[in-house]
Amino acid sequence: MKFGLRLRGGLLATLIMFGAPVVAPVGAVFVPSSALAQTVQSISVEGNRRVEVETIRSYFKPGPGGRLDQGAIDDGLKALIETGLFQDVRINRGAGGQIVVSVVENPVIGRVAFEGNKKIKDEQLTTEVQSKARGTFSRAMVQSDTLRIAEIYRRSGRYDVRVTPEIIEQPNNRVDLIFTVEEGAKTGVKSIEFVGNVAFSSYRLRDVIKTRESNLLSFLGSGDIYDPDRVEADRDLIRRFYLKNGYADVQVVAALTEYDPEKKGFNVTFKIEEGAQYRVGAVDFRSSIPNFDPTSLRGYSRVQAGSLYNVESVEKSVEEMQIEASRRGYAFAVVRPGGDRNFEAHTVSVVFNIDEGPRTYIERINLRGNTRTRDYVIRREFDISEGDAYNRALVDRAERRLKNLDYFKSVKITTEPGSSSDRVVLNVDMEEKSTGDFSISGGYSTTDGALAEVSVSERNLLGRGLFAKAAVTYGQYARGYSLSFVEPYLLDYRVALGLDLYQRQQLSNSYISYGTKTLGFSPRLGFSLREDLSLQLRYSIYQQEITLPSYLANCNNNIGAADYNPSPAFIANGNPISAFNSSPLGCYSDGEASLPVRKELANGKTLTSALGYTLTYNTLDNNKNPTDGLLVDFRQDFAGVGGDVSYLKSVIDAKYYAPLVSDIVGLVRLQSGMLNKIGTDLRMLDHFQMGPNLVRGFAPNGIGPRDLNPFGTQDALGGTKYWGASLELQMPFWFLPKEVGLKGAVYADAGGLYDYKGPTSWTTTNEVNAPGCIPSTINPSSTGTCTGLVYDDSKVIRSSVGVGLIWQSPFGPLRFDYAVPLSKGKYDRTQEFRFGGGTTF
Repeated sequence: MKFGLRLRGGLLATLIMFGAPVVAPVGAVFVPSSALAQTVQSISVEGNRRVEVETIRSYFKPGPGGRLDQGAIDDGLKALIETGLFQDVRINRGAGGQIVVSVVENPVIGRVAFEGNKKIKDEQLTTEVQSKARGTFSRAMVQSDTLRIAEIYRRSGRYDVRVTPEIIEQPNNRVDLIFTVEEGAKTGVKSIEFVGNVAFSSYRLRDVIKTRESNLLSFLGSGDIYDPDRVEADRDLIRRFYLKNGYADVQVVAALTEYDPEKKGFNVTFKIEEGAQYRVGAVDFRSSIPNFDPTSLRGYSRVQAGSLYNVESVEKSVEEMQIEASRRGYAFAVVRPGGDRNFEAHTVSVVFNIDEGPRTYIERINLRGNTRTRDYVIRREFDISEGDAYNRALVDRAERRLKNLDYFKSVKITTEPGSSSDRVVLNVDMEEKSTGDFSISGGYSTTDGALAEVSVSERNLLGRGLFAKAAVTYGQYARGYSLSFVEPYLLDYRVALGLDLYQRQQLSNSYISYGTKTLGFSPRLGFSLREDLSLQLRYSIYQQEITLPSYLANCNNNIGAADYNPSPAFIANGNPISAFNSSPLGCYSDGEASLPVRKELANGKTLTSALGYTLTYNTLDNNKNPTDGLLVDFRQDFAGVGGDVSYLKSVIDAKYYAPLVSDIVGLVRLQSGMLNKIGTDLRMLDHFQMGPNLVRGFAPNGIGPRDLNPFGTQDALGGTKYWGASLELQMPFWFLPKEVGLKGAVYADAGGLYDYKGPTSWTTTNEVNAPGCIPSTINPSSTGTCTGLVYDDSKVIRSSVGVGLIWQSPFGPLRFDYAVPLSKGKYDRTQEFRFGGGTTF
């Protein structure tokens, strides 16, 4: 660090009394203890140019009788030095014993500037440094600011930063302060190692922590940037992970970090002492509260005898028990867990003790740091308010809810004593973060082709906790837009109201001969029944119509009609037109769409009005990359609340993940669905359409009942019943860095779709002009019945085996599958390779 400094006189309009403390100047002189006592008026001041004489004298406080003793003079000298206004302060003896205070004032800062900084803006650095324009210059303060700027860069991963302050002299005792920054390159984490881990591999533990190793795609994220606070937090994540899996004695002894100058990065090593794995020996309940039966809380315990000891289950049990006791009128009940370890049997006997806690009330809840979010949005996450009994479990739940809102960078609730011994004040400290998103998404799949989406969303609209999103999609086979709005607290109840308006257009492609246009609106209500159980109620109303290329609906069988044109060739029992003396099929050889499609085309737009609900049970350890837990969705929709169609559709989908050996995760998936007719006939569009979403290795709409017209498009008709089962093993590539995000999968699928109950014929009043009507005779009458649908509906079990490549890429999740069908229907269509994925950038 270098300083170039030349002090000159100047004027200062106001006295600045705040600055960083400085050490006493080398030249400061103290009056000898033998000096005679003086009065304040006998102090003369020299060298001051901006600070008034009386202001300097005011630092010398007289004692009894208005006299200054040696102690008062010494205190005044120290106080002047500590103001930071002076570069030098001396006290000397003048003529007649008068005290002379000689000062050299610090310069005034004309401007503070930053040079060389590209990664961090001037505005951010200006708010961080203490040296301010028009403030007093202080060497100590400049040194502190230099260290502060370097620390800001280190927090962003640039440990090679160099900050050099430079002082440029200006007239009138002013200086310009320039901080020159050499930012250097980002300092990443080059390796993460674990020592002492036996039960879990290093590969598995890297999933637990937030710090990541540097790789080719690290520029898309910041997890590989060395952050000592994040490494320290990772220690706790590792400890919690072991405690969750039964290792009650685990200790993460240290997190060692070492800078490697050759790699220009850090090596991080976590030292772990695992201890033994424990199971729950017994679960007991005890109460010291009169007339309170502790066993009545057994149903709220998530700890079961014989299960792995899980600290998270114990904590959740304590929370739910304490809240239930409060609901029963025991507002001050406290549930304290205890454990008795059997080191030989490796068991822990858990005891939940219910005791009467101190009678403490909440005096006040202070909200601090919510500059944008309204107070009521925060307060509604509390189940308690001012004046209620203090309940730590409810406070912890509120803190967890506030964090889950994802409105804040950090949330911390602390307590402080209130106005009396039985009062407590809750302080909620928050730091706001950006909640708006603008994204451009793109993807490609073998089913939908290329696809792009532009969306704008806001999770905390106007600071009121509202969610809004607008999205436009344009793709090769799919186009449309959607508008969504969510009010998470309807009428101040913890019920989420959602409104969705959408328009979708599906174009014909190699898997379906027809397109569809759908315009719909759907309000919904969401309830959280428990942390692992949620319910959604919805109403859907949408208008749908089929679009069909003209060449797939141009059949005219009336030879005498003006638009009759049997070209390319009229088909009659496979013979040319000259031989149609026998019963013909009645269609052109360029193909015709299937009868149910053409009937839907003739019906025009159809309105569907349906009520439905979804019940979801979710115990997954990670929703994005699960390795353990169960996810079950059960959905039912009843159409017929007005509209043109009616049916009852029921669907269940269950996924169970379980960790096996060597970081291999097993997945079992079961799914089933049923469509029941109610009143009106079922449309083909309401049937289930299945393909790789049920059994991989088959094309979209490649499974189930199919039109067998050899001269038509042979459309998939769908079915009213389906079932599917899958077994999958997901395993990492141990030879690749964890941060690459690649893992493989092997799987076996089986399933079936059958029982078509859609139209097979329909009666028209003008059969000749009906779109693509296939009549029973070549010269039909003006009215008749369209026939000719012959279809396959065999109940064949489809099965396949395959391998997959799963990539949790920075561009979004991508998956590649190659599956070989083992059994299939005669008319099923296969697709061995499948790819799908997307991104947001």
